[in-house]
Amino acid sequence: MPSTTKKFTPEIDAKLYKEFVAVAKRNGQSQRHVLEEALKFYLKNVIPSQHLIRREVMDAFEQSVAANRALLDRLAK
Repeated sequence: MPSTTKKFTPEIDAKLYKEFVAVAKRNGQSQRHVLEEALKFYLKNVIPSQHLIRREVMDAFEQSVAANRALLDRLAK
C-alpha cells in the first residue's frame, strides 16, 4: 500500500523555526500538525489571493508588517 505521507527536509530561517516550534509546544500540537495546517492555509488562501492583489501592493504590505512586528504582537495580546 503506498504511503500517504512524504518526508522532506527544508531549510528555513532559524528565528522562524524557533517560533514554529514554540507555537506547536504552546498549543500542545505536533510540529507536523502545525506545519501541515500552515501549508494548507497558505495554499488555499494566500496563493489564490495573490492573483487578486498586485504584487507591489503585497510587497508594501509585507514590508509594513515586518517594520511593525513588535506593535502587531503587542496588539495581538
